[in-house]
Amino acid sequence: MFQAMSIYKPKSRPHLKLVYDSLNPKVEPVKREPIMKRPKNEDVRPREHLRPSEVERLIAAAKTVGRHRLRDELLLLMMYRHGLRVSEAISLRWSDIDWDTATIYVRRMKRGNPSTQPIYPDEFKLLRSFKNKVKDKTPWIFMSERGAPIADDTVRVIISRAGEIAEFDFPLHPHMLRHSCGYALAAKGTDTRRIQDYLGHNNINHTVKYTQLSPNKFDGLWD
Repeated sequence: MFQAMSIYKPKSRPHLKLVYDSLNPKVEPVKREPIMKRPKNEDVRPREHLRPSEVERLIAAAKTVGRHRLRDELLLLMMYRHGLRVSEAISLRWSDIDWDTATIYVRRMKRGNPSTQPIYPDEFKLLRSFKNKVKDKTPWIFMSERGAPIADDTVRVIISRAGEIAEFDFPLHPHMLRHSCGYALAAKGTDTRRIQDYLGHNNINHTVKYTQLSPNKFDGLWD
């Protein structure tokens, strides 16, 4: 059975900052109670996705700390490789894996479209190793010590901690791995409709933002 994760205290919380309540400008700032205010994402991060090399750096950092290094490495790889939301990752079951065909059934949330996706050799090897290591057999791939799916807050801690170890100069959050998947596929020249199906988007407008960020979009303009 897995042991409980140790409590992680981040070095800083740049996504939160103390500001004074501006509702009563007549009161001197020193006399007002500070409140916690969350700024806009663009004020905290330069972008909402990671480049493929940065994802590799993040995963490499995740497997250097903690008692569940193999689990954390596999979790981040699968979230990136399949564009998983946190809710989709923590609800993955062993029965979703077809070991004979090396495929995975991806169940999408937010009314997204499900799909069956290939599992590539590096991911397949990690899955095999992790399955052999798990002592308590439960339906879920990523489980807590109680035999239930790990909490979404645990995933946030894993990624935030790995981001600090990898020395990113901006805070990371789990959904960045889904965005990173879309960005990487677009950068490879993947058709927008195909990316839409892969990520389970009902509306292609949600997919277009990845092709707009493709580094190859303007290739050849000055040839």
